[in-house]
Amino acid sequence: MKYRTLGSTGLRVSVVGIGTWQYGGEWGKDFTQAEVDAIFDRCRETGITLIDTAECYGDHLSEQFIGNAIARDREKWVLATKFGHHFHKYMDRTVHYEPSDVLKQLEDSLKALKTDYIDLYQFHSGDNEKFQTPGLWEILDKQVKAGKVRHLGISVSPNDNVWQIDRASQVGAQAVQVIYNRLDRRPEQGLLQSCQKQNLGVLARVPLASGLLTGKYKPGTTFKEGDVRSTHDPEKTQARLREVEQIQKTEVPPGVNMAQWALAWCMQNDAVSCVIPGCKDVGQVESNAAAAELAMVRDDHPLAV
Repeated sequence: MKYRTLGSTGLRVSVVGIGTWQYGGEWGKDFTQAEVDAIFDRCRETGITLIDTAECYGDHLSEQFIGNAIARDREKWVLATKFGHHFHKYMDRTVHYEPSDVLKQLEDSLKALKTDYIDLYQFHSGDNEKFQTPGLWEILDKQVKAGKVRHLGISVSPNDNVWQIDRASQVGAQAVQVIYNRLDRRPEQGLLQSCQKQNLGVLARVPLASGLLTGKYKPGTTFKEGDVRSTHDPEKTQARLREVEQIQKTEVPPGVNMAQWALAWCMQNDAVSCVIPGCKDVGQVESNAAAAELAMVRDDHPLAV
């Protein structure tokens, strides 16, 4: 594994992290604690240190699984979670950015994660109006000073919301999470440049385009009900699958695993600190971690320390 510094936070993070939306039960599978424990044991062995989760991956369900899995060595992990939503049922959430509600979300996350601090607490996909909720960033700053949160971040939506990123430093945020992959390069049009100017750490989420960039799914593939991908626009999904097929033929070197190539592709961007692919089993952890060895970057931005 290789490591980078997450912007101005000073945190050293593995260039490959682990995204954990799947443990909330919206990706076509319900997990057991034993399965999650095995995945995190393999993360330990491969050197993965950054975990990204959220309040609404289930009703703090993903956080509960993680809290149990890392309780014995919490201090070895960089733990990122988010605020702004209440989970009700499959693909049913409401948004809540009022300061008093965010404080309750924080306490619920700390309890679920079995920890007394969160390394990176992220504004979760709120619009510009919610970003400016009166008192929000002031109350979050108090949590940083109290030690419950080490650093603040922004998980942006839509994916080209430069307006929020340009104001990140003003509200005390030191890291940004954004969808970035070979199929979605919108962040290259100003957003990543703003991150570099402000020395913001960047977590690249959905780096495998919801699994499409693994190369496992061919044009014509459909996803079953209960898998979040079944809610995506079918025509758009098929167009993306055709694009992936072409990328695999023309850009991925012969004999190279496409999923690993896609992760390494993200890592080659100087602005990216860490990619956070989801994984459903131990084998996927191993494949994701191996991508760090594929990444070829310029001498002035090495992956290795």
